Amino acid sequence: MNQYLKAFTLLLALFMSTSLSAAIDVHEFDSPEQEQLFRELTRELRCPKCQNNNIADSNAGLAQDLREKTYQMVKQGNTKQQVLDYMVARYGNFVRYDPPLTPAVMLLWAAPLSIIVLGLLVVLRVARRRADAKPELDADEKQRLEALIKQTEQDK
Repeated sequence: MNQYLKAFTLLLALFMSTSLSAAIDVHEFDSPEQEQLFRELTRELRCPKCQNNNIADSNAGLAQDLREKTYQMVKQGNTKQQVLDYMVARYGNFVRYDPPLTPAVMLLWAAPLSIIVLGLLVVLRVARRRADAKPELDADEKQRLEALIKQTEQDK
């Protein structure tokens, strides 16, 4: 029984080691510059599926595909900007960790702040109007108020 347990453990360890090594990408480059460019790009590109990992750190299938496409483009001699332009054209600016500042991005940042400021201005204006406004009484209400005041003074 003990030998079967050892054999099973050995087979399990062998299976796990082959499955773990299959997840590692192995790429051959023509020059160290290409390898460096590949490393930079895989750190700068965000995995669209994971959203908080770059494609170098992600094990998602989409990240593996993006790494492979990046490798192919670098191997073909594309520049960093060409690879980034391709990825942005395909996946949008979200694929970059440092997207460029565009009017749409500025609007996304400015809209909540401007809404808060506008709301505060409206609240302040309404509060001022209420503080400045004095209630006006018509003649009947003035007479009733004077009568109530006289009656409370007489009751004292």
